[in-house]
Amino acid sequence: MVGAAGVIGQNLVQHLLTLPDWNVTGVARRPMPGCGNVRYIQADLLDATDTRQKLEICSEVTHVFYAAYQDRPGWAELVAPNMTMLQNVVTAIQEIAPGLRHISLMQGYKVYGAHLGAFPTPARETDAAPMPPEFNYAQQQWLAGQQEGRAWNWSAIRPSVVGGSALHNPMNLALLIAVYASMLKELGLPLRFPGKPGAYQALFEMTDARLLAKGTVWAAERENAGNQAYNISNGDLFRWSRLWPRIADWFSMQAGNPLHMSLEVMMADKKQLWSAMQKKYGLVKHDYDSLFSWAFGDFVFSWDYDFLADGSKARRAGFHEYVDTEQMFFEPFEGFRSDKIIP
Repeated sequence: MVGAAGVIGQNLVQHLLTLPDWNVTGVARRPMPGCGNVRYIQADLLDATDTRQKLEICSEVTHVFYAAYQDRPGWAELVAPNMTMLQNVVTAIQEIAPGLRHISLMQGYKVYGAHLGAFPTPARETDAAPMPPEFNYAQQQWLAGQQEGRAWNWSAIRPSVVGGSALHNPMNLALLIAVYASMLKELGLPLRFPGKPGAYQALFEMTDARLLAKGTVWAAERENAGNQAYNISNGDLFRWSRLWPRIADWFSMQAGNPLHMSLEVMMADKKQLWSAMQKKYGLVKHDYDSLFSWAFGDFVFSWDYDFLADGSKARRAGFHEYVDTEQMFFEPFEGFRSDKIIP
């Protein structure tokens, strides 16, 4: 599992551990403790030499689940580091793992141009890629070229925004909302939707991290179905205008009228408030700046257009799992509260 420290990687590792006959190796930038059937490797995937040396012990690998990601300020800047990491991993594994059977590549709706603006919906796996540069599609093209003439095959998994409970992940929307709501409640303010007005009414979908793990392994294990892409989402649609008041109810708050504002700007001076809340409510002292990214929240809440893909290809092929999106938020909220991350 490459990218084992993120919300996608952590949930995929946990899912694999529930299945028979899997021994799991996780690869991450930061050190992680091994346990049971999991061993962790700390590697700098941007360094080809370090990657090759660290992965030398992986000669018995049969499946590579790739979800590593390096963020950069601009879309064009994302291509080089994310291409380099994938190339370093695949090149190293190919050289030492003769039993390699499958490489699973984690993507997202950027492959449809969702990050640029309104895109044709519901997006289908056969839709044309956006104008480059775009790293998801570039990775897939490179991987497909590498696969030609080799015994292994690949799959490209395309989730919507992923929801889960992993900490220290910049794209953890559930935790971002939980902290945002908790601070507004502490200030005696209603829970206002901070995104664009159009985003409050647009149709939206998400992908539960546990559902994504199941779909990823399903695609990797399918017979005679390699070298394909699959959209994987919860299976339901929502509008923030319907869900947001329900979230406010969960936190015993009033849902105020939407008010478009930049969370990155408005929450920049709230670190002292959060520290005071941690002390007041006996919360675990996680670092405010490393829990998630307010900029990511601004990005998601700016989508004033429908954001959904057609998941029927996976269903026709036999993957019928689904998750209620409302519960996908409420269950992590419960976990954050019981783990003393929020009051």
